[in-house]
Amino acid sequence: MINLESKRALVCGGTSGIGKAAVISLEENGAEVITLSRSASGKNSISCNLEDLDSLKKLVSKEIEINGPFHILINNSGGPPSGPLIEAQPHDFEKAFLRHVLASQTLVQLLLEGMKSSNYGRIINVISTSVKEPIPGLGVSNTIRGAMASWSKTLSKELPPEITINNVLPGFTNTERLTELKKTLSEQKGMSQEDVEKAWLSTVPEGRLADPSELGQVIAFLSSPAASFVRGTSIPVDGGRTGSI
Repeated sequence: MINLESKRALVCGGTSGIGKAAVISLEENGAEVITLSRSASGKNSISCNLEDLDSLKKLVSKEIEINGPFHILINNSGGPPSGPLIEAQPHDFEKAFLRHVLASQTLVQLLLEGMKSSNYGRIINVISTSVKEPIPGLGVSNTIRGAMASWSKTLSKELPPEITINNVLPGFTNTERLTELKKTLSEQKGMSQEDVEKAWLSTVPEGRLADPSELGQVIAFLSSPAASFVRGTSIPVDGGRTGSI
């Protein structure tokens, strides 16, 4: 049984897609969840652009000061635009590196002392199966996701035993992000969106797109005491698509 009662979680990108599914699953298992995104509003939320590190530090520090430490951090943000790697410009990499690696590093540093004092910490990064098998047409994303995986593995050797860090690697998941990617590929390749999806599913043994809730449940497990001996891993949740072992 997953029990997250008395645990506080900070979920980046928690207003849509996999982030929203993570919020729902964490709350269902007893956690108090604060969402962080540009579109977040209302109670239990922080409105902030992950690329604005100064505001990120200020707002998250204020939340911790007022309401106490976080035990769970879900690093999750929309991926860079699609396109061939050879066409990418330096600013494309800089923006993506800032939003993913530097924002995640900043948040870990902000939350670390609270996790240590609570003797409990779970850091889960939602990245991509491209860290196992690069995805054609997602050059910048492949590069940055790989950096996130290496960052995470390195931290897993440095963090104290009570604080774990792991990566979830979503496969084709029925989110707004995937719909946008399908439309882009349809236009680039001159084929229908239906045919784009059929081509995707031909590589998935499960034969369907994942529901975001299926990712949310894996995230909740990794956030729980039940996953205390899972550390420094990258776990594909992709219906068996990825070719690597």
